[in-house]
Amino acid sequence: MDALSEILEIIKHKGVVYEKIDFSAPWGIALPDDNNAQFWRLVKGKCIVTIPGESMIEMKEGDTVLVPNGAAHWIADSADSKRIPSSEFLKARDSGNHLFSGAGEKTIMIGGHFAFEDKPGHPFLKDLPKVIHINNLEPGVNSWLRMTCDLIFNELDQEQPGSRKIINSLADAIFIHIIRAYLKQSGDGGGFLSALNDERISSVLKMMQYAPEKNWTIEQLSRHAGMSRSSFCIAFKKLVGETPLEYLTNWRMMKAKEILAQGNEKISEVALKVGYQSEAAFSRIFKLKVNQTPSFVNRKKSLCIRQCHDFLCHLL
Repeated sequence: MDALSEILEIIKHKGVVYEKIDFSAPWGIALPDDNNAQFWRLVKGKCIVTIPGESMIEMKEGDTVLVPNGAAHWIADSADSKRIPSSEFLKARDSGNHLFSGAGEKTIMIGGHFAFEDKPGHPFLKDLPKVIHINNLEPGVNSWLRMTCDLIFNELDQEQPGSRKIINSLADAIFIHIIRAYLKQSGDGGGFLSALNDERISSVLKMMQYAPEKNWTIEQLSRHAGMSRSSFCIAFKKLVGETPLEYLTNWRMMKAKEILAQGNEKISEVALKVGYQSEAAFSRIFKLKVNQTPSFVNRKKSLCIRQCHDFLCHLL
């Protein structure tokens, strides 16, 4: 498995697509801070996206905008349009009052969000820019993103049996296509994105992530990258933001947390799976990095399973 796929497995990203947005000008919605990354895809018309402290983005048809860290922002047909809070818009919609349905110029969009279970634990998420704008005018940049969004829009526009299942399945892929398109468009995303784009560093990340139980040394890692020890360490720290062994330790703890949360294995077994012969040493480092003991994470999952079992038994 490639490095990014393994990372997305660990941070448990999950995509959600909203209902189709079909507004008539003038319109505007203000969205508050959110823990989830939000995306917008302009299908028809015009739209402006603004994040405080960032330049205003004028979207053209086929453009996609991602707000990776859930920063407060607003979307509207123009900078002069009145904006209402998203909570007010949803309340009106749920009561049958369809706002922005006048005779003005039409805007059609799809939007959604991506939730991350372990946010912002991994440097990949920490290093994403405040906003990503994928320009549809650049040929070859977002062809797969365009096709995926078109499939989702068709399912939203002409609901058929199984449409929501198809939409949910495609939603997870949108995030990856946005990141791919951004790397092609920007050439160098900076930070951890640059590490994923660097063949030598990316191959080392893949190797460590695939086998965290191995006793990796700087000599082995630099040799695999085809670099000297010093050059490798400098390049790795510059792109990843952590030394190779710091990243390995943090990855081991994220992997351990994932295994412990399943509640199926003893702590000693989990320790071995992530490269620790001593359960005591593993527990000490886990507590330091995760701010919880391994037994707490393991017990919490077991408690949830037991409560769910009791509830189901009560229903029978």
